[in-house]
Amino acid sequence: MQIAIFGGSFDPIHIAHETIVNEALKTLDLDLIILVPTFLNPQKIKSHLTPNERLFLLSENFQDDEKILISDYEIKQNRPVYSIETINYLKEYYRPEKIYFIIGADNYEKLDTWYHVEDILKEVELVVVTRNGFCNDIYDNIQTLNVDINISSTQLRDNLDLNFVPDKIKDDVKKFWH
Repeated sequence: MQIAIFGGSFDPIHIAHETIVNEALKTLDLDLIILVPTFLNPQKIKSHLTPNERLFLLSENFQDDEKILISDYEIKQNRPVYSIETINYLKEYYRPEKIYFIIGADNYEKLDTWYHVEDILKEVELVVVTRNGFCNDIYDNIQTLNVDINISSTQLRDNLDLNFVPDKIKDDVKKFWH
């Protein structure tokens, strides 16, 4: 079995997240892609939507594909969870032959600040999602997904532009937006 882990705040989920999932399924030889919304990103102090709202939105958006699993592991911990903990948990649970770990170019640039990054890199094959505005020519020996959609959850939160929210969950996002 080969799995990919794609974690994040998903605060809120947007069309770039959806495209990343679809590209990963097309590009990587996967049996399963596991989306892991954080309870709270260890490098952030808050999120806009609650953990359960973000979990619900992900589940609603991806409910129709059996190769996509939404994991509540980090949310159930009720605290910020480091990526290495999640990787170890999913490795133990699924016993995959290979684990891809999908991160954005923005996170790749600060990977050296992650907790136990050396251990992460021993356990997974990193997949970097390229993005406009980031140095995309530094990934010589790293698998990439080319998804250059110019949106981020931060921009989306600042403006709540529903054009960037998947159609399936637009009404729910409006309902949850406080």
